[in-house]
Amino acid sequence: MSLPKVVAFGGGHGLAATLMALKRLTDQVTAVVTVADDGGSSGRLRDEFGCLPPGDLRMALAALTGDDTEGRLWANVLQSRFGGTGPLAGHAVGNLLIAALWQRDPDPVVGLDQVGRLLEIQGRVLPMSSVPLVISADVVGIDPVAPDEIRRLTGQARIAVTEGSVLQVRLEPADPPACPEAVESILAADYLVFGPGSWFTSVVPHLLVPDLVAAILASPAKRICVMNLLPAAETSGFTPSRHVEVLAEHCPQLTLDTVIADRRFVGNDAHLQRLVESMRAELLVGDVGMRDGSARHDPFLLAATLAVVMKL
Repeated sequence: MSLPKVVAFGGGHGLAATLMALKRLTDQVTAVVTVADDGGSSGRLRDEFGCLPPGDLRMALAALTGDDTEGRLWANVLQSRFGGTGPLAGHAVGNLLIAALWQRDPDPVVGLDQVGRLLEIQGRVLPMSSVPLVISADVVGIDPVAPDEIRRLTGQARIAVTEGSVLQVRLEPADPPACPEAVESILAADYLVFGPGSWFTSVVPHLLVPDLVAAILASPAKRICVMNLLPAAETSGFTPSRHVEVLAEHCPQLTLDTVIADRRFVGNDAHLQRLVESMRAELLVGDVGMRDGSARHDPFLLAATLAVVMKL
C-alpha cells in the first residue's frame, strides 16, 4: 500500500504538532506555512532584508526532523536562540541559517529545500506565498469606552495578542502570489489538513490566497480540520462551533470531510455536530491532547486518530 500524500496548512506550534503526528504515518508530507509573521526574530529579519519571515518555516522544518538522536539534536540547534543583549540576541539559529541561504538564491523554496536535505527531514516545507504578507483584522471590544466600535489592527504580532474579539482578517496584498510548488502539492494530495493553531493568523490566511483556494477546491484530496484544544488569545471565548464558522465565513466554498476535536474542548457544544454535518463532514471526537492536561496535542494520539481517518 502506497503512503498517502498529505498537505498540512498552518504555522507555529499548531502546525508543528500536526507535522510531528503526520511524519509517523507517511514520508510524503508537505507543510504549507503562513508568511505574515512580523514580530520577534522573524520580524527583524523581514524588516532588514525584505525576506519572508523564517520563524514558522523553521518550526515546521524542525518538526519534520527524525526522532533519532541525530534528528532531535539538529532540531534543537535549529530552534535555539542567541542570548545576551547584542545584535544577535533573540535570533533563532535556524532563522539566520534560512535567511543566509535566501541571500544566495532569491527563490525561497531553494533555501528551504537545502535546509530540509541538511536535516534529512521527512517531507517538505513550503511558504504559502512567495512574498511576505501583512495581516489586518477588524476587531471589536478594544476600547472599553466604545466596546461595539470596530477597529482595524494591522500586523500578526498585534492581532495574536489582542484582547478584543476578531471579526475578520484580510491579507495585504489582497491577491498575493501563491508559491507554485505549494499549488502543485495541493493538487496532487490525498489529504489536506487545516489546523490546529492560531485560527486567524495561522489557519485562515491560507484561505485568503486566491490561487491556494482554487487549488484546494480543485484538489481531489479529502479535507481534515484539526481543532484547537481550547480557545485562547485571538479566539478567546470562542466555542468550537465558532471556530468552524470562522473558516466558512472566510471561505464559503470550503467543505470539510472530517473534523477532529478533543472531547475536553467540545464539552457541551451541541451545535458543533449539526454545524459539521451541514458542511457534509464527520465529527470525530476523541482524546488527542497531552495527558498532563496542557494545551498541547499529543503527537502519538493525534497520529492514531489521523490514521483512523486515513484508514491506515
